[in-house]
Amino acid sequence: MAIELGPRVRAPELRGRGWLNTGGEPVTLADLRGKIVLLDFWTFCCINCLHVLDELRPLEQKYGDVLVVIGVHSPKFEHERDPEALAAAVERYGVHHPVLDDVDMTMWQQYAAKAWPTLAVVDQRGYLVASMAGEGHAEGLSRLIDELVAEGGLRHGDSPYVPPAPADTMLRFPGKAIELPGGNLLVSDSARHAIVELTPSFDEVRRIVGGFAEPQGLLLLPEKTAEVAGYDVVVADTVNHLLRGLKLDTGEVITVAGSGKPWRSTVDDHAHDALSADLSSPWDLAWFDDKVIIAMAGIHQLWWFDPVRRTVGVYAGTTVESLRDGPLPDVWMAQPSGLSAAGDRLWIADSETSALRWIEDGELHTAVGQGLFDFGHVDGPAAEALLQHPLGVAALPDGDVLIADTYNGAIRRYDPLSKAVSTIDSGLSEPSDILVTTAGQVLVVESGAHRLVRLAPGAVSSQVSGERHKTERPPSYLAAGPVTLDVIFTPAPGQKLDEQFGPSTRLTVSASPPSLLVEGGGVTTQLNRRLVLAEGTGVLQVVAQAATCDADVEHAACHLTRQDWGVPIVVGSDGDVRLPLVLRGLDA
Repeated sequence: MAIELGPRVRAPELRGRGWLNTGGEPVTLADLRGKIVLLDFWTFCCINCLHVLDELRPLEQKYGDVLVVIGVHSPKFEHERDPEALAAAVERYGVHHPVLDDVDMTMWQQYAAKAWPTLAVVDQRGYLVASMAGEGHAEGLSRLIDELVAEGGLRHGDSPYVPPAPADTMLRFPGKAIELPGGNLLVSDSARHAIVELTPSFDEVRRIVGGFAEPQGLLLLPEKTAEVAGYDVVVADTVNHLLRGLKLDTGEVITVAGSGKPWRSTVDDHAHDALSADLSSPWDLAWFDDKVIIAMAGIHQLWWFDPVRRTVGVYAGTTVESLRDGPLPDVWMAQPSGLSAAGDRLWIADSETSALRWIEDGELHTAVGQGLFDFGHVDGPAAEALLQHPLGVAALPDGDVLIADTYNGAIRRYDPLSKAVSTIDSGLSEPSDILVTTAGQVLVVESGAHRLVRLAPGAVSSQVSGERHKTERPPSYLAAGPVTLDVIFTPAPGQKLDEQFGPSTRLTVSASPPSLLVEGGGVTTQLNRRLVLAEGTGVLQVVAQAATCDADVEHAACHLTRQDWGVPIVVGSDGDVRLPLVLRGLDA
């Protein structure tokens, strides 16, 4: 299916609160005339946006003489509106192109973005020529850029990118930490792509093990399992989409799970060879139910890994990004980023729903959290409490649970007996993990401050009644009754839809609240669908994917484009009867 965007239009000029990676100088499209400009609408909480940053790096290297990538940061969470937090994220994730601070989402609206991430291509004459949502567009972008290069009229060199001054700290954006036998600490030093062993006072580096890409979660295997597996520690090598095994005696690192390619297809809960499976941004690890559980943040699932049999499979989640409890595996999660096992329960920091959740007896439950777009810093009864993008969790011996409430800069406590939430420390800089040592000390990985800190013994809980926030994006006004959902997808130049393994497209639709969607929910293989909507307001959840392959070539490469939209909608008597969503649109 291919639907043209229509006549080429002038791209809206770039305006925002400020610029990063330009030496403070503004950049305009007029300045970039003669360049191909790729606008990347992102927000730094979004794992799919981080995937796109990785996908764009080879394009920046290949076409750097004629291509300028501009990151347009349109924030979801309140914390992401902080210019210092944005500057830290640009460094943390190695963004080496100019970034526009679109704090009021003006550019987001002018370019009609409806999802993070969204990409827009502006040609050398200043016209908008393509728009696409989600990840998996690198090959198609390369072909489109080749076509624009062939048109001529390009200006070479003269990039507006100005790198920031390098920083000098012992750690740089540490992610997770564990305690080793003997009391030393192992820390994932994410921005320096290494694992660092520190003394118990964490003021001296004992050794550094490199060769990773933004590593996060760490897990010390049970002794007998480690003996059979042949390594002691499992490392979530996040951007490499791998699990690595670390031998503590020699420092040797081996790959134990993952093909190294990012996930682009389905995997069920059956056992699959670990080294041939495609993973997606494994973020944290826990030992639960006699196996390694992986927080597979990139596809909103938990997976299991058996280090003895060397197999993997899906443990929980369907890849739909939302909040839905129930029997495993048919639940919805949203970028799970922290795990902690305690007895029969596995606690989960589900970051994009700002939720604390747990698994017990084969079912997923939510303790705190209200959905993808509700967040804040509010204590009290768990049903009313709010978090903001938590990344870490730790179960305490007394049964309570500590939460690294990352974007609130706080450590929160959840009491499962009273079902209440309180704050025990605040004023921290993006805490990302909590470690309870064998001696009973509580250590916090304060990622934004590049350090580990101790939680004061006997810290007293307090009650915070802060602000409640809801992500506000311009809603789509739709008519009550029949509405056509139209997902627009145009294969990249030189590609065609790939039917060799079955239907090439897939569309999943649901709504929150469910009562909004009278008809049209579920899964089909067509990218357009008739919906029947009831009056009200809420979010239409749409997941679309399209498989393509290179046309008319031997040994054709295959590609998967995918996006998960949470579209705010207002349904009434005078709304539109068609909702178009651009997965990949190209002006021919």
